[in-house]
Amino acid sequence: MNMTTFDSTSRVRKHRIIKNANIILEDDVIHSGAIAFHEDGIEAIGRFEDMDTEGAEIIDAAGGWVMPGFIDIHVHGGGGHDFMESSREAFDGITRFHASHGTTGMLATSVTAPKEAIDKMLAALAEYRTGGSAYAQLLGAHLEGPFISPSYPGAQNPNYIVPPRTDWVEEWTARFPGVVKMISFAPETEGALELASQLAAKGIVAAAAHTNATYDQVEKAVARGLSHAVHTFNAMKGLHHREPGVVGAVLSEDRITAEVIADGHHVHPAGIKLLAKAKPDDRLVLITDAISAAGLPDGPYSLGGLAVTVKDGVARLTGTDTLAGSTLNMMQAYRFAVEVIGLDMPRASRLASLNPAKRLGLDAATGSLIPGKQADIVLASADLQVRKVWVQGREVGA
Repeated sequence: MNMTTFDSTSRVRKHRIIKNANIILEDDVIHSGAIAFHEDGIEAIGRFEDMDTEGAEIIDAAGGWVMPGFIDIHVHGGGGHDFMESSREAFDGITRFHASHGTTGMLATSVTAPKEAIDKMLAALAEYRTGGSAYAQLLGAHLEGPFISPSYPGAQNPNYIVPPRTDWVEEWTARFPGVVKMISFAPETEGALELASQLAAKGIVAAAAHTNATYDQVEKAVARGLSHAVHTFNAMKGLHHREPGVVGAVLSEDRITAEVIADGHHVHPAGIKLLAKAKPDDRLVLITDAISAAGLPDGPYSLGGLAVTVKDGVARLTGTDTLAGSTLNMMQAYRFAVEVIGLDMPRASRLASLNPAKRLGLDAATGSLIPGKQADIVLASADLQVRKVWVQGREVGA
């Protein structure tokens, strides 16, 4: 077992220690272990008996699980709010809701909308980030659209689809430096290759989404910087043995990281198992694609100006069979990966925490439980129900 133990030569006062815990590491689980941490980071992982408890708050996990906080790189809303509302109230509501289910970091995800609406969201996000969040961290923005294909709009509003605009990207990155982390687009559209190159040069994740591209078109985009696939299998050209399409490229191209919505509605469990077998270990990411209805009862809602109906927890464009995001939270996705897909706990944790951290270039700071990293921590019961959540060592409401 690769266990990190407490170094008595570097003792400092412990703010909190969780004991009697099953601690999920990157490749292992420490059973009946303890973790010490404070707002400056994780101090030690090992045996409770080896730790200096003076002045520390002791939390008994009672045989439950301690895992790194989840990072959701594709989430539109939750708790009755949508990021396109572009207000502190909405951002607080979304980050509060998802933090209560174990998410400690997320990308505020837009929808296909007029440029003015996207500008407004980015401006509100830039301002919000300067003050910090009391709940899950907003790590930046994921712009899902408007540079997508009319052939696969999914639940995106087709009235606002436009070809890729590199001038818009230049404006966004100049006005809101460091805010835009990912942009999704259809690789087959005019100007998409130039956009892929531009995003790669700026350190922004270039992602394929809502696309009718051929396999060869995806490969050409990969050569220019495309490195990610949004909600794999959904709203993209499927696999055919003579034209592998977008799905074939995602499955076979190791340079592409694949997102998947693990809720049992968007993708059949066999499809997720196929992804898990096909993708390199660090190239698969769990997401929620949650909308404002997450955490709320069935009923009428909206997404990007389109009417949505939630029935039995499943969101669809009203009057159609088209799925419209999800009502998923990350702990539900994690449980699905373990209990239905059959992934072991450390691998499911990598998909929900470490891999998205790597995707954003944040894995040196977060995404796994290692002394020196941020104390982004989830304490769950033995049956994987969230008990407590800490973001950078600060407890948030659960």
